[in-house]
Amino acid sequence: MDIFSHPDFDQHELLAFRDDPSTGLKAIIAVHNSTLGPATGGCRMFPYVNDKDALSDVLRLSRGMTYKSALAGIALGGGKSVIIGNPQQLKTRELMLAMGDFIESQNGNYTSAEDSGTSVSDMAIIAERTAHVTGLSDDPEHGGDPSPTTAYGVYKGIAAAVDFQLGGDLKGVRVALQGIGSVGYYLAKHLREAGAVVFAADVNRRNIDRAVADLGVVELALDKVLNADVDVLAPCAMGGAINDNTINNIKATVVAGAANNQLATVAMGDALLAKEILYAPDYVINAGGIIDVFYQQKGNRSAEVVKTHVDKIGDTLTSIFQRSKEESSATSTIADVIAEEIFKKPVSKVKHSSRAA
Repeated sequence: MDIFSHPDFDQHELLAFRDDPSTGLKAIIAVHNSTLGPATGGCRMFPYVNDKDALSDVLRLSRGMTYKSALAGIALGGGKSVIIGNPQQLKTRELMLAMGDFIESQNGNYTSAEDSGTSVSDMAIIAERTAHVTGLSDDPEHGGDPSPTTAYGVYKGIAAAVDFQLGGDLKGVRVALQGIGSVGYYLAKHLREAGAVVFAADVNRRNIDRAVADLGVVELALDKVLNADVDVLAPCAMGGAINDNTINNIKATVVAGAANNQLATVAMGDALLAKEILYAPDYVINAGGIIDVFYQQKGNRSAEVVKTHVDKIGDTLTSIFQRSKEESSATSTIADVIAEEIFKKPVSKVKHSSRAA
């Protein structure tokens, strides 16, 4: 498998592989950049079709974490890990302990948190083997789970995008969520409380049933959500939702959701601009979770401090939207440029601890 010539390899600092037959663990850890601080990012477990897809995902996700932390204004670098396998079928205590050993073997170069397919309880098992794990807060409301904070940040981002594109608040605005799991559920709750009409599709029947019963969400078929006749399309599942096969059928004038890597290719950002669809760059709008994790690592997870920081997501997006309009350049391109101005600027290299200072 080619690494250095891989299309998603972007001068990554570290790439490590682990195959443990005794537990079934097949995992990859990637660190993209640690200029701003220790590399931190979630541990995702997913039944990838093949090893190539898993490698592409961890490379793109770790890169996104670098850009996410830079624009969120936090002292963390970009890292990510993936476990290849169906979490509903293959996840065991022994496998998660082995993942803890794998993380520990990286000598503090990567700190893990929960992600799709893993949970706070999984992080607690990993923590039995390594100190390089976060998302274990004893907060009485949500524990170490950053999903509610991610959802709140996405909500603030959607509000900013709607105000910029449509002029006004969320009352009566139609939003379609592709995926209504942990983050999507909390996001739908915020949107409904703001007066939005929320539609959703999800592969998990229980997620849909809960959202319909609790929040009055309107169910959509999986093959209808991306081309739904709505104002806002919110991809909140796996990446690549905006691609050559879907972009021409999007009716929404705003794309703003919680998923990572929503654009299948860089060209999709330019295509959205050409179609006059306002795109909220994913790593900007979904930064609430890593902001939450940052304050957990600092030992200062005050609800008010975290909320104040996450509230800035809307302002950051608005500045990106405005610059995009002025320069006739895709919002995704503008976001990349701003992030790179932050983490690529010449700085004296310092040795980072394994936890944020």
